[in-house]
Amino acid sequence: MAASNVVFAFVLTLGAGFFALNVQRLVRYMRLGYAENRIDHPLVRLKNVLTIGIGQRKIFRDPIPGAMHATIFWGFLVLTAGTVEILIQGVFSGFSYARILPHPLYALYAASQDAFALFVLAAIAFAYYRRLVLHPRRLDGDNLEHADAYIILGLIGGLMVTLLLANACQFLVDPASIGPEKFVSRGIAAAIAPIDAYPSTPATVFWWLHVLIVLTFLNYLPYSKHLHVVTSLINVFFSNTSGPPQKGVMRFMDLEADVEQFGASDVEHLSWKNLLDGYSCTECGRCTAACPANLTGKLLSPRKIVINTRQRLMEKGPVVTGDRMEFLHPALLHGEGGDAGAQTPAQVMEHRLLDTYISEEELWQCTSCRACVQECPVSIDQLDIINQMRRYLVLSESRFPEEIQPAFESLERNGSPWAFSPADRAKWSEGMEIPTMAELMERGERPDVLFWVGCMGSFDDRAKKITVAFARILKACGINFAILGQEEHCHGDPARRMGNEYLYQMLAKDTVETLNRYDVTTIVTSCPHCFHQLGNEFPQFGGNYEVVHHSTYIERLLQENRVPLQSAEGKRLTVAYHDSCYLGRYNDIYDAPRETLRRALPVVTLVEPPRSRDRGLCCGAGGGRMFMEERVGKRINVERTEELLATGADTIAVACPFCMTMINDGVKAKEADVAVLDIAEVVAGQLQS
Repeated sequence: MAASNVVFAFVLTLGAGFFALNVQRLVRYMRLGYAENRIDHPLVRLKNVLTIGIGQRKIFRDPIPGAMHATIFWGFLVLTAGTVEILIQGVFSGFSYARILPHPLYALYAASQDAFALFVLAAIAFAYYRRLVLHPRRLDGDNLEHADAYIILGLIGGLMVTLLLANACQFLVDPASIGPEKFVSRGIAAAIAPIDAYPSTPATVFWWLHVLIVLTFLNYLPYSKHLHVVTSLINVFFSNTSGPPQKGVMRFMDLEADVEQFGASDVEHLSWKNLLDGYSCTECGRCTAACPANLTGKLLSPRKIVINTRQRLMEKGPVVTGDRMEFLHPALLHGEGGDAGAQTPAQVMEHRLLDTYISEEELWQCTSCRACVQECPVSIDQLDIINQMRRYLVLSESRFPEEIQPAFESLERNGSPWAFSPADRAKWSEGMEIPTMAELMERGERPDVLFWVGCMGSFDDRAKKITVAFARILKACGINFAILGQEEHCHGDPARRMGNEYLYQMLAKDTVETLNRYDVTTIVTSCPHCFHQLGNEFPQFGGNYEVVHHSTYIERLLQENRVPLQSAEGKRLTVAYHDSCYLGRYNDIYDAPRETLRRALPVVTLVEPPRSRDRGLCCGAGGGRMFMEERVGKRINVERTEELLATGADTIAVACPFCMTMINDGVKAKEADVAVLDIAEVVAGQLQS
């Protein structure tokens, strides 16, 4: 082994060793979070890695910057193979993939190295232009954040330039060593010097520069927000945000566990996966750009929530684990909000994630719409952190907006967020001859489906019209169905979203007991919140049912030609459909409501607002916001209504009673002469008399 090989082996060992120490440090910090199982459903997780991680499916939701980032990412994947070859060559000079790969495969590999080096350089140039000239709002940050981005882009650019120049200079020294596959390197060689009598020193210098930049880049990552280069694929694998059965399901809380507190006020109360999310955040701002609270002038920024979590971990981790704080890079301690100026361990321990970094006001502004989760290209679950901190506020400190106290009290006393008498729950059905489950049981009969009406559908005057319309459709189709009547009460979803897990579990367990007593197997409901809760979250308590939203159920009936419709001739409507968050982003139901409208009204013209389907803008009612005042910024429902009105539609269709209330209020606020109808009302209006 030559002296140069020994020197290289020493440098490589030093660089790899320091990186390994940093990885161990970050893993120690991450272990401050509590344990949870994230290795279930491995095929779903592997699919997410292939499609979201490697395929970059989410990054292309923003096509132009998406192509830029994907090019850099794919370039890394391809060029990593070349980096491994270079590092092995540094220790064993004669090593080459050409000796172990068939020539066609090696030729493809060699061509890919040059081609992707060129592609990545072009992507980096555009990245600099975008940051320095275009200034996208979602990339706003402090000077340290921008400096960090420029350093990373510079290092990546340096890797590409030194790789190409090293190959070009090597070609000038020994043309036989660089094949025609490396067309970019040979082109550079032709441009920089004549082939004969070229010295070998520049090739060696560029080769060493390339290697040193590789090791510098590797060891800078643990101190940079670009740590996601290492952690993103891992984070996607362990995520529960992008597929069944856990998508959109709030984590279970064991209220009988022997713990000091419920919910999260600091990083050690979050799971290790929440902390890994912090490591994986690219700070791209896509989550905040899609957040309905933020875009209407409120404080909440999902990006800030995740960054603050990482900042607090980097502040507290060294103290708890005994690491020296001097090793921390300031880019991880400073950023959006928070006070990271503590210098002593005592000062650090006086801080906490809640209040020091994240305010109570931010947490209560969330509508739980999952737009942030949907947009994140590395499958971060910002909403999970918000929900856990809300639980702490309510269960441990009784801190919540005063206007939701009546909702909590009414849920506990009346089984509804509103102070209506439980005896009035089935009043909407008077004269319709709809049986209750109890009545059918007395007769020894069983319905095909249980119609879960919900609190809005039972008590709200506007929503009751939706309930009646859907019941009329079921009766017209000859569906054998029943309701619970006075035995139905709120399943607790509003309480869970507002952090009151104790009240939620009390209501949920009682509902499961009622449903299981009647051996209910199939449930249909017109409320997406009820649909999600009964179908996706009740299995946590032994409630396993087939739950169908009324949009899907009606669409099936129409497809089977079971709905007796009158002719729609002459009844031309231009309809804009508003996507419900709990129907769409939580459960991927986008087509059924639209197909229902098309089938019920063959001459209908469906128009889409700019933000629709999985990009749809929340109405503002989710996450318990239905029961809170909106005091800061523009009202979310008005923002959404303006979008819908701008389509020129004469009718706005919804498929959620919460959305009905919010969009109706928005239309009234804008004094627009536009009808707001649930899809069930549209279909019921076409029934043969």
